Amino acid sequence: MLKVQRLANGEVIFALSGRMDTEQTAILEALFRNEAEGRKMVLDLKDLTLVDRDAVRFLERCESDSIKLRNIPAYIREWIERERNT
Repeated sequence: MLKVQRLANGEVIFALSGRMDTEQTAILEALFRNEAEGRKMVLDLKDLTLVDRDAVRFLERCESDSIKLRNIPAYIREWIERERNT
């Protein structure tokens, strides 16, 4: 299960916890579309425990779209870098 918490302090922070897979990425994409254009968004991954390949590809696209990834676990960072290089 993925818990999404929306906070605002000049930027929109989505704090993710639990597991992330294709279903959760679709939910996040819908949430992103509802945000005001040009608003800075952050994904806080501190409590994210497990991701699948689709989630990693989604996170890589987020970074490419200027969405900041904060508190990203090392294994996820490494996996994103591998996906970029393939």
